[in-house]
Amino acid sequence: MQHLPKNMETGNRSLRSRLKRYRVLYLMLLPSIITVFIFHYIPFYGVIMAFKDYRPSLGIFGSKWVGLKHFVKFVQYPYFWRILRNTLKLNVYSFITFPLPIVFALLLNEMRSLKFKNSIQMIAYAPHFVSTVVVCSMTLLFIKEGGPFNTVLKLFGGTPKEWIAEPDAFVWIYITSGLWQGLGWGTIIYTSSLAGVSSDIVDAAKVDGAGRLRVIRHIYLPHLVPVIVITLILRMGTLLSVGFEKIFLLQNPLNMEVSTVISTYAYSIGIVGGQYSYSTAVGLFNNIISVILVFLTNRISKRVSGNQFGL
Repeated sequence: MQHLPKNMETGNRSLRSRLKRYRVLYLMLLPSIITVFIFHYIPFYGVIMAFKDYRPSLGIFGSKWVGLKHFVKFVQYPYFWRILRNTLKLNVYSFITFPLPIVFALLLNEMRSLKFKNSIQMIAYAPHFVSTVVVCSMTLLFIKEGGPFNTVLKLFGGTPKEWIAEPDAFVWIYITSGLWQGLGWGTIIYTSSLAGVSSDIVDAAKVDGAGRLRVIRHIYLPHLVPVIVITLILRMGTLLSVGFEKIFLLQNPLNMEVSTVISTYAYSIGIVGGQYSYSTAVGLFNNIISVILVFLTNRISKRVSGNQFGL
């Protein structure tokens, strides 16, 4: 009879003992695992539609294989580069706001009045809990021709406009509304990390004559580097996945040229147009590029920081 290596037997016993010891916790975790499996892993088989000429009457497995036909069709689409450029542009411009949660967290960390700090945090975090539909409605009301923004602009000699109908203004409307909604929530991970900095180290630095800026530069920022790198990797993974809901709600025929991105295009050809295989191929193309960007970012972070996070 063949025996398992001693280290494998020890590992199996250790696993069984942990399962027995924490069985109640694993049972509590089971519904979440089942939910993720049902709604995130089982639908993977639908990716096959991207390589088939899907017909509802034939089903996914009964439909004809067409290989990379739909991918070629998307790349050869006359407005392919415009859609890709719009998607990248919105995300790259959004990267301008990437350091702001870090700066905001550092500013909150320097506040000495706990009551004032908690008030600022509450005000900053609140917009995150407002639904995207409400945020877009508020944005449209704020920037309409008779809205508060145009009223203030008129006081300073500007010309009131229906800004949502201005293609050049769409990017900045998207970015600023997203910044307002997500700035406070984005600082939570950084403020939590800063809470782990030993006060003894900070006090010792101040005794040695270090001012606030030096403490931030030489203590707080190095402490945040691993968190910043992981956040950047996660952000790169969604580089092409611009929020469909928000863009769709802010979109109109007058700004369609700059607001059509991969997700809205996939919706229009798939849900509205009924081209299910084509829209699946467009979505899969988006995901493949996102995965490549994650790996590239991970490699760059390894070279820069000397450590490989996440992957």
